[in-house]
Amino acid sequence: MSEKIFGLVMPKFGMVMTEGLISNWYVDEGDLVSERDDLVDIETEKVSNTYESPRAGVLRRKLVLEGDTLAVGGLFGVIADESVQESEIEEYVQAFNAQFVSTQSQESVDGPEKIALPSGFVRFLKRGEGPGIPMLLIHGFSGDLNSWLLNQEALAESRNVYALDIPGHGGSAAPSALSSIDDLARAVEEFLDAQSLNRVHLVGHSLGGGICAKVAFKLPEKVASLTLIAPIGLGEEINSQFISGMLTAERRNEMKTVLESLFNDPELVSRDMVKNALQSKRIDGAVDSLRQIAERCSGIDRQIVSIRDELSSSSIPVQLIWGSHDRIIPFEHSANLPVQVKVHQFADVGHMPQMERPNEVNRLIAQFASENDK
Repeated sequence: MSEKIFGLVMPKFGMVMTEGLISNWYVDEGDLVSERDDLVDIETEKVSNTYESPRAGVLRRKLVLEGDTLAVGGLFGVIADESVQESEIEEYVQAFNAQFVSTQSQESVDGPEKIALPSGFVRFLKRGEGPGIPMLLIHGFSGDLNSWLLNQEALAESRNVYALDIPGHGGSAAPSALSSIDDLARAVEEFLDAQSLNRVHLVGHSLGGGICAKVAFKLPEKVASLTLIAPIGLGEEINSQFISGMLTAERRNEMKTVLESLFNDPELVSRDMVKNALQSKRIDGAVDSLRQIAERCSGIDRQIVSIRDELSSSSIPVQLIWGSHDRIIPFEHSANLPVQVKVHQFADVGHMPQMERPNEVNRLIAQFASENDK
């Protein structure tokens, strides 16, 4: 097929996505678009995301209308040079559709795995392949590996990327003994050993940021770079109402209100997100485990973990990503850090930059990892 013609295909956000809905087109047929221009909004049961143009050119075809769904891997548009004839565009579309078989029926997608560690079994999801140093994603308090639905596949284009449920979360067992955040960090260290991951890029969000920092400072020879997204450990303030709400919310409306505090735009809290949060609490011992983790690993009324001194003396490449409207851990905690620590602030973003601005966050993480693949 001609290199002057580029097909826009339905991306895959997460392991269970089989189709997406085009909820909004930002451009019309015949419009000139630049690389990274917003093209469409795509919705699934779990998330909504804006798809950016992967290249510059002219939008020559809209093949899916607003409000219609399309299987993952299906063709929803065509970008091509102005010089390309209409007949060539038509031939491209026909050839693509003739070869395409919905991934829903054609592929069996490997799901999460579980592995027994000395501290208990944990669940993880592995994606990607390539020459890059592997990457490990660690979620925050009350989250799980689905916190990276909009990130893992994109980051796995040139390397293995693992998303891990920390103990007491998702599909991982509750910790049998828990005295501090060091116990959660130890589980991550055990996972690295079990997977023979001798060198990794660590990416941690919120509580996961504190865990990744603890691992990095203890085992610097294993960590190629450290990306911290709105991490704990850089100040005392923390939203105690959010933590208490996650522990006590039992009804859908209550949980929805709690989850909305994570985002600058409350519309990003999906029905499925609320359902999953409530279901995870109904597992025997789940709430008690979360309460212990909050009390001993992060703090409820104020933070009890500090990584600031270690961050100042570490030689590991570090970057911070934070939303200016974070209502859980204030962005101001990123002040007065060593000059070598890169700080990226996102305006009009809350505590979940990786879900609120996934494309930009993915670029920052991927570029930082590539710069430090050594």
